[in-house]
Amino acid sequence: MNARTGSAAGRWMLGLCLVSTLGSAGCLQSNVGGQTLPSAYYLDDDVQYFPSGPETKLANQIRALERYKVEHEAEQAGAAGGAY
Repeated sequence: MNARTGSAAGRWMLGLCLVSTLGSAGCLQSNVGGQTLPSAYYLDDDVQYFPSGPETKLANQIRALERYKVEHEAEQAGAAGGAY
């Protein structure tokens, strides 16, 4: 047995350990008893903040209708006031 054979086996073992370590690096969550538990680093994660939007999905349409009503009432009051 020469020195190259021993170092090749050592390289194979090192490569195998490296591959198994890299394979499990993405598994930060665990599953225990049917529950998915958070990673151990959840306190260090960046929190994404989404500010709350309008109460209804038709907020622009509601605003446009209210503006139209105000303008229409102003026109009616102007027309009634000019008749005197």
